[in-house]
Amino acid sequence: MLRGDRVGLRARHEDDIPVLRAELFNDVVNASRAEGGPWRPVSPDAKDPRLVVDDKEQKHVPFSVVELTGGTLIGTANLWGIDTHNRCAHIGLGLLPSARGQGYGTDAVATLCHYGFVVRGLWRLQIETLADNTAMLRAAEHNGFVREGVLRSSAWVMGEYLDEVLLGLLAQEYKRGAGA
Repeated sequence: MLRGDRVGLRARHEDDIPVLRAELFNDVVNASRAEGGPWRPVSPDAKDPRLVVDDKEQKHVPFSVVELTGGTLIGTANLWGIDTHNRCAHIGLGLLPSARGQGYGTDAVATLCHYGFVVRGLWRLQIETLADNTAMLRAAEHNGFVREGVLRSSAWVMGEYLDEVLLGLLAQEYKRGAGA
């Protein structure tokens, strides 16, 4: 398990899947804001690729996020779109409603940065988030990510186009900010 200050990132357990499905992916509004496509219902016995880990997949590393104090599942985090030639990847994070607003997201992003830069040897990490997702913007910027641009009206979410913000962090910036 990777350990942050308050959260751990561990392998997905089978008993995580029903919780994540019920509290994250069956929430139409939240899932619509987090996914690149429209929400759709998935049956409980389906092998949902957002939740079931394919150990052979090299471009996507999913984690379950747990509180370090008690081991309680509080969300999901991942590095995706891993490009080993250009040494870059994207960060994704989804916290259960009960875990939001408590600083877990900032710690999960920091832990993903450690995994990406230190463990994987990547050069660049990137986050794309909706412009009104202040929690993710705050977590990213607290960890040194820089706003690099706005993709105007690029996300169709629940009947309207929304802007997305593109943020990036380079390994040299992470090293400079580590421990600060």
